[in-house]
Amino acid sequence: MSKAIKAVMLSALVFPGSGHFYLKRFKGGAVLAGAALLALYVLVSKAVERALVISDRIQRGEIAPDIAAISEYVSRQSAGNEAQSINLATAVLIIAWLIGIIQAYRIGRSMDSGAAGTDSVETWPKNGSK
Repeated sequence: MSKAIKAVMLSALVFPGSGHFYLKRFKGGAVLAGAALLALYVLVSKAVERALVISDRIQRGEIAPDIAAISEYVSRQSAGNEAQSINLATAVLIIAWLIGIIQAYRIGRSMDSGAAGTDSVETWPKNGSK
């Protein structure tokens, strides 16, 4: 399997930036992984925050401890800044994942073609000889 395919599979199936780490492009991998981790942090923290609010309302008796009532409350849309931060975090995560896949393929492809080119006969003169 070529480096490009391995890098794409890592980026697509493991985490954004993992294909870059495989290709030894640590700075690009760190940027992609950092952006994805930040986006995941925002998404998970908002989900936990919402779950805590729901459990608090269940304990106070505002929401019935019934799966239908809970799912109805969960399905309500978030409003204002919370919705914007969730949408932004989701967009950042998706974009980081797509950029990771595309860039890992492009870098891996150029590395594969560069490795294939080393087997060819050298045409440049060495040490000033003609």
